[in-house]
Formats: sequence, structure tokens, C-alpha cells
Amino acid sequence: MGNKFLDCTALTITIIGAINWGLIGFFRFDLVAFLLGNMSMLSRIIYDLVGICGLYLLTFYRHCGRNID
Repeated sequence: MGNKFLDCTALTITIIGAINWGLIGFFRFDLVAFLLGNMSMLSRIIYDLVGICGLYLLTFYRHCGRNID
């Protein structure tokens, strides 16, 4: 894993996105849309960032099962 700041930032944004999806699934409440507007430019940017971070975190599978000494 390369840049620790990038890794932690991507993980944090992805966790926030997962919490938002949990709220949508359990309560039909979209926190991003509530705070920023339904499909406003800013909310779309947030959704885009969550998606990009999720794709970036897919690269972590390369490190599964490796021992880090």
C-alpha cells in the first residue's frame, strides 16, 4: 500500500458512503441528498468520490494474506 494519507482518506470516504447506503436501505433516508440537495452538483461530486474511493480500495485485495513484518 502506497500513500498512507490517500489510503486512510479513501477508507474514510468509503465508510461514509457505506453508512449512507445503510441509511437508505434501512430507513429510506439519503443523508447526502438531505444535506446537499437531491442530485445537486455537490451531491453528485460526493457520490462520485465515494465510487472512486471504492474502486481504489479494490486494490487492497492484492495485499490480502500477505504478512507485513
